[in-house]
Amino acid sequence: MSTSTTASVSTHILDTSVGRPAGDVAVHLAARTGRAADWQALGGSATDADGRCKDLPALPEGTTHVRLDFDTETYFAKKQAAAQQDAPALRDSENGRPVFFPEVTITFAVVPGEHYHVPLLLNPFGYSVYRGS
Repeated sequence: MSTSTTASVSTHILDTSVGRPAGDVAVHLAARTGRAADWQALGGSATDADGRCKDLPALPEGTTHVRLDFDTETYFAKKQAAAQQDAPALRDSENGRPVFFPEVTITFAVVPGEHYHVPLLLNPFGYSVYRGS
């Protein structure tokens, strides 16, 4: 939850290749207090069955930039094992080659008092993000 001195962040993932939420995707959160400052790892979570990551750590006071790291390679490997599909990117991971986007990192600026919802639209060959509501 944001306060007048901090911002807050939430996210969810939709797997657009199947039109369903992407569950059990590891998400890591980091923040910094200025463009030149070092990143501080704050912790992480994983998306639930609805693709939502509801328990990301709170941002420290003074945060100006946030980074979300999504472990997409593990998600696609689990999806492949469960579905036994033959999509080219997933078949490549079986042969020792990683999926095309093994991870997605999103960095954005924040201001105190605002909430930032950042959805990730994901498929094996592309992704898109935006500031949601």
